[in-house]
Amino acid sequence: MIISVGSQNQAKLNSVRASCPEGSTVLSVDVPSEVSNQPIGDEETLQGAINRARNALKACEQAEAGIGLEGGVMWIGPTLYLCNWGAMVTADNQLFTAGGARIPLPDLVVKGLEEGKELGDVMDEYAHSIGTRQHQGAIGILTQGAVTRLDMFTHVTKLLFSQSRH
Repeated sequence: MIISVGSQNQAKLNSVRASCPEGSTVLSVDVPSEVSNQPIGDEETLQGAINRARNALKACEQAEAGIGLEGGVMWIGPTLYLCNWGAMVTADNQLFTAGGARIPLPDLVVKGLEEGKELGDVMDEYAHSIGTRQHQGAIGILTQGAVTRLDMFTHVTKLLFSQSRH
C-alpha cells in the first residue's frame, strides 16, 4: 500500500510508519490544512486533518490513501485543552476519522495562545526549547515524556487503519 501523508513533520510521519500495514510505502507531501495556523476546537482541527488527507491523496498520483494529522486546542468550559485529530481518505473516496488524547494546558501556555501565537512556538518558550512540534510536542512536555507527540499520533493512526480494515 502506498500512503501519502500531508505533512513533513517527523513525529507525524513516524506515527504513520509505526501503524501502517506491513510492506507499505509512506510518502510525505507538503499540503495545506486550509484551516487556521492554530486550529481552535475539535471541528476546525478535524477539518484540517480531513483537508490534509484529501490534499495528500491528490498530490500523490500513485497513493492508495492520504492521511492528514492535525493538532489543535479546544475549550471545555474555562479550560483550554490540547487536542488532535486524524483522517484517512482512500482512493475510492472512503473517509475515516479518529481523535486522540486531551490534556489541559497551563495558564502560561493559554496566555501565549490568547496573544495569537501558535502552540508550537508557545511550547518552545515554555520549555526553553527549539522545535517542540517536530519532536516531543506539547504533550511530551506536559507529561514529562510519558506521552510524546509520536505516541499521540500513533494512537490516532492505529485507529484510522483499524477502521479501514472493516
